[in-house]
Amino acid sequence: MNVKIVENEKELEDAFSVRRTVFIDEQEVPEEEEIDQYEKDAVHFVSYQEGSPIAAGRFRVVDGYGKVERICVLKTARKTGAGKAIMNKIETYASEKGLHKLKLNAQTHAIPFYSGLGYEVASEEFLDAGIPHKTMIKKI
Repeated sequence: MNVKIVENEKELEDAFSVRRTVFIDEQEVPEEEEIDQYEKDAVHFVSYQEGSPIAAGRFRVVDGYGKVERICVLKTARKTGAGKAIMNKIETYASEKGLHKLKLNAQTHAIPFYSGLGYEVASEEFLDAGIPHKTMIKKI
């Protein structure tokens, strides 16, 4: 498994491909909500296994926090460590940029995953794209 910071159009399209499969196809999030106005401002990450993209995520700095967004893993690669690997790469990147606080909006079914990585719930439940979420934070 190889997690990369996206450096070219091919890698960006690979990241978008994973996001489309997970969020648009599986979870029925409208494409205009999934691919949004922040894509050009974000740092994108993509994970490959045997040359094929299997996981993706993006990162932005918002209000002094490192904001972790759009974390997703293809169904065939779940429970393989791909999610943890991409989160570790993003956290390392944030730390190297001098950030000490991370925030993400977790789908409620994913809260145990993020809790296992040291994130703590910091909000009540809310809907995003019709899916229940809670904000989580972590100090690094």
